[in-house]
Amino acid sequence: MKIFIKTYGCQANINDSELLAGRLLREGNEIVDNESEADKIIVNTCSVKNKTQSKILHYISEIENKPGKRKREIEVGGCLVKTRDLNSKFPDIKIIDTINTNKLDSNIPILRHNNELAIIQISQGCLNSCTFCATKLARGNLKSYRIGDIKRQVEKAVSEGCKIIYLTSQDNGCYGRDIKTNLPELLNQLTSIEGNFKIRVGMMNPWHLRKILPQLINAYKSERIQKFIHIPVQSGSEKVLKDMKRIHTVEEFRQVAEEFRKAFPREKFPDSTIATDVIVGFPSETENYFQDTLKLIAEIKPEVLNISAFSSRPKTPASKLKQLSSETVKQRTKLLNELYLSYRKKIIHPIKILA
Repeated sequence: MKIFIKTYGCQANINDSELLAGRLLREGNEIVDNESEADKIIVNTCSVKNKTQSKILHYISEIENKPGKRKREIEVGGCLVKTRDLNSKFPDIKIIDTINTNKLDSNIPILRHNNELAIIQISQGCLNSCTFCATKLARGNLKSYRIGDIKRQVEKAVSEGCKIIYLTSQDNGCYGRDIKTNLPELLNQLTSIEGNFKIRVGMMNPWHLRKILPQLINAYKSERIQKFIHIPVQSGSEKVLKDMKRIHTVEEFRQVAEEFRKAFPREKFPDSTIATDVIVGFPSETENYFQDTLKLIAEIKPEVLNISAFSSRPKTPASKLKQLSSETVKQRTKLLNELYLSYRKKIIHPIKILA
């Protein structure tokens, strides 16, 4: 059977689709690059933003109603199917589970979207309960994978020619807390692998990261690890962070950023990069609270700033709060983006962002 896979969302979702493609190939199917050739279309969905959800629903509707001589099978997986009843809107689609699968089966071929980049999930779920997040509803609580299993996947990827190993999860910072290990211990094992490769560590929440920061900085001294740290702050306001149930404080975020800068200054490490995320327009964000965010970003000057307008997601506590006007959110987003651009262009050696 010819199968086309359409993927939305994060690196973990991309990896889920790569693993799914490998399983399908092993079963004798053919993965095609054009949906018009497919007998079956699989849509791997994301639940983070309303805008992405709208694109997904439009795409499913489009392929379901596309005229043609044959009726194609449509299967839908990913996070959105865990938070929304898609069969009520599309009764003919089949819901599948692309999340709760074996991520580290070395016998499964991986059909990578980039032959030099290996995306490897080190855990599933997280330990937080953010009031705006629907991903937690889909991915659940933390389940860390064993260091030995992860190491075998990295060794396999390096032997297949991968130059970048991207470690991803919903929160790399809390890796191992359920199996009595931690991220620095994992990195120390992975950097001992022979071969020509670099490791990029994905997102780490400040609260969990601060507990392992000294050991992590020591692990980062390896030439194999890119000096890149992704620590989402989400807001510069203590009140908004509390309403988000983010656990960390602004000061804890600041301390992590300052310690990383001190350990890996750009004068010595030109590609040293701090990335962070900010949600603009959370329901309790006043003008003064937004100004707190502007001040924090102006102070830290992260090399990468991912700005998202607040998106009310079903079944989350934040969806029950009174929303800010779209005009207010749009204006604040514009101001924050202008601030980012004002200093970003002065950075001489911006790091290459993963595709």
